[in-house]
Amino acid sequence: MKEFIDSIKEFIANSPSLTVQIAETVGIIIFLWLIRFFVVRILQKNVENKKTLYKWKKNTNYIVFLIGAIILAQVWFSALGQLGTFLGLLSAGIAIALKDPVTDMAGWLFLIWRKPFDIGDRVQVGNSKGDVIDIRVFKFTILEIGNWVDADQSTGRIIHIPNHKIFAEDIANYTADFEWVWNEMGVLVTFESDWKKAKDLLQEIADDVCQEFVNQARDEVKKAEKHYLIQYRYLTPIVYTSVKDSGINLTIRYLSNPRTRRGISQQLWENILLEFEGHDDIDFAYPTIRYYNNPTEGKPGTIPGADLPG
Repeated sequence: MKEFIDSIKEFIANSPSLTVQIAETVGIIIFLWLIRFFVVRILQKNVENKKTLYKWKKNTNYIVFLIGAIILAQVWFSALGQLGTFLGLLSAGIAIALKDPVTDMAGWLFLIWRKPFDIGDRVQVGNSKGDVIDIRVFKFTILEIGNWVDADQSTGRIIHIPNHKIFAEDIANYTADFEWVWNEMGVLVTFESDWKKAKDLLQEIADDVCQEFVNQARDEVKKAEKHYLIQYRYLTPIVYTSVKDSGINLTIRYLSNPRTRRGISQQLWENILLEFEGHDDIDFAYPTIRYYNNPTEGKPGTIPGADLPG
C-alpha cells in the first residue's frame, strides 16, 4: 500500500500538467453528472406524461454528453489545430476499423434529424415489425408484433435493430402523420346464394361499424396532405365482388387503425354471422366436393342436345 502511494506521489511530482488535466477531467465529469441528476429530478417532478419525460431524459443525456466532450477536448488539447488534426486521424481510423458502429451513429443522426419514425410509432424495418420503444446511438428497439401471433398483436419479444439497417432496409411507418391503413376482409358465399342481397348487407354492416373511423380519418388526411401527396377521394367502406373456385367472394375494404385492426375485424365478423343467420337464401361457401347433374341442374341452353333458338 505504501509503495502504491509513493508511486502516485512520484507521478504527480514528475507530471504536474498531466495531473492537473486529470483532476480537471474528474471535476468536470462530476459537475456534469450533478447537473444531469438535478435536471432529471426536476423533470420527474414536473412532467407527468411518460413519453414526454422519456424524451426529455434522453435529450438531457445527449446535451450533457456533447457539452462534456467539448469541454474535455479543450482541457486535453492545447490548440484547436491539434484537435482538428487528431479528430481527422481518429475519424479515418474509426471509419475503417469500425464501419458498422460509425454507420449506426450516422443512422442515429438520421433518426433524430429526419425522424422517419419516433418513440411510440408502429413500424416495419425489413422483416421485423413492432412498436418503437427506444432509440439509442447504435440501435433502436421495438416491441414485436405479428410473427407467430395472428394479426398485428404483440408477441412480447424485444427486438434490437442496429441503426444502419435504416439505410439498407425499407421502412414502413403505420402511424406517422396518417394513422390509418386500409384493410380487406373476404366473405365467401355459395353460387346459389342471393349474392346481391349479401353484398348490400355487408355494405350496411361496414358503414355502421366504420362510420366513426371515417370521420377521424378524414380530418387526418387533411393534415397529412400538407406534408405528402396523399389524395384519397373516398374513405368510406366499399364491398367488391369477385368469383372464386368455391363461390362468390365479397371483399370488404375499410379503413382501420393499425392497433385496432383485429378488434374491428372481429366486430365485423360477429355482425356478419348474426345477420346471415336470419337469411335462408344466403350461405357461406367453403371447399367441397359436389356432383353436378347438368340435365337437371343446368340452364336449358347448356344441356347437351337441347334445341337452341334459331
